Amino acid sequence: MPARSRHRDHPHLSDESRLKFCPLCGAPLVKRWLEEERHTRKICSGCGYIFYLNPKVAAGVVPREGDKIWLLRRNIAPGDDLWTFPGGYVDLGESVPEAAVREALEETGFKVRLDGLLNVYSYTNVGIVLVAYRGSVVGGKAALSPESREIRAFLPKDIPWEELAFSSTRDALRDYLQH
Repeated sequence: MPARSRHRDHPHLSDESRLKFCPLCGAPLVKRWLEEERHTRKICSGCGYIFYLNPKVAAGVVPREGDKIWLLRRNIAPGDDLWTFPGGYVDLGESVPEAAVREALEETGFKVRLDGLLNVYSYTNVGIVLVAYRGSVVGGKAALSPESREIRAFLPKDIPWEELAFSSTRDALRDYLQH
């Protein structure tokens, strides 16, 4: 199966058709045009709650050590068995940079220093906004986690472009290598 299609049916994708019931009262959601917003929204047929489907914020870091970039082979869906850099959701109570540093430690065993914002990645068909940073490995050692089945340092010329987990992984690595 091609790398791009492995995560097509994952729940992070923005598919409003899967949302059928109000998270407050459990009544059915119905689509209705809201003139004041000039947009169609899902609205609760029972309590009138307007359900806004917004993307989640994720943070990631491309960790460099010398002339190599560390990537991990995912051990979970979406993107199981494909390569990416460490990243994940920002938890309530932490900043986006803190989340990037935490995710790097959790997924690779590396302590990283953020060296600056790489870019922000969002796509109309994916319910995630990824804030990606450039980073340097400053401590720790490569260690597998439940989310990673392999961790490896790649020279830029050896990055496995055909085995990358997400569009954001591909786009961020291209951006990283252009600077």
